[in-house]
Amino acid sequence: MTTRPLIGISTYEESGVRWGAWQMDAALLPIGYPRLVQRAGGLAAMLPPDAPEHAAATVARLDGLVVAGGPDVEPVRYGAEPDPRTGPPDRARDTWELALIRAALDRRVPLLGICRGIQLLNVALGGTLVQHLDGHQGAPGIIGLHPVKPVPGTRYADAVPEETSVPTFHHQAVDHLGEGLIPSAYAVDGTVEAVELPSAAWVLGVQWHPEMGEDLRVVRHLIQAAITP
Repeated sequence: MTTRPLIGISTYEESGVRWGAWQMDAALLPIGYPRLVQRAGGLAAMLPPDAPEHAAATVARLDGLVVAGGPDVEPVRYGAEPDPRTGPPDRARDTWELALIRAALDRRVPLLGICRGIQLLNVALGGTLVQHLDGHQGAPGIIGLHPVKPVPGTRYADAVPEETSVPTFHHQAVDHLGEGLIPSAYAVDGTVEAVELPSAAWVLGVQWHPEMGEDLRVVRHLIQAAITP
């Protein structure tokens, strides 16, 4: 039997979370993320924010890394002034997840960025972001669907060769690509919906939320990369 690889998933801190009789700070992650990894054949490990100097040691224990969705990346990270529609920053999370991404790239650990994760991957490699676009985000708390088309010959197209409808909720996206990244899927309006790093062992970012859908193919490719020597 093949050993199930250990896949770390970044989490975030929230203040004053309530459950039962308790109200306190907590490290949170929507359950869809660990379930997605588990359903695809991996073991899920939640990674709460830590000091960036601990990122390399953390990634060294993992077979793969998922950087989860969340709030807008602080524009100063990519040399931009904040648009009025950009949300408030989570600087500690930006610092920690950027450190995780760089450690994964350095160690050639398979990496999947989801929504915010694709944006951070792009920023980590010197790219920039569109701070607001319409049509990719519905009412608050409601996941929509829209089609994405793979770019033939890419790693994403190997996993998902046909046009598919994907679960989406975002108002920012990749603008100028970071060093070495190539687009591997587009929305109908031309928005970059997936990127990958051909020079890496396995690095892919998707702008949508696979943890909110039923298609396991992208994460199964991550799992396969994590168990391949």
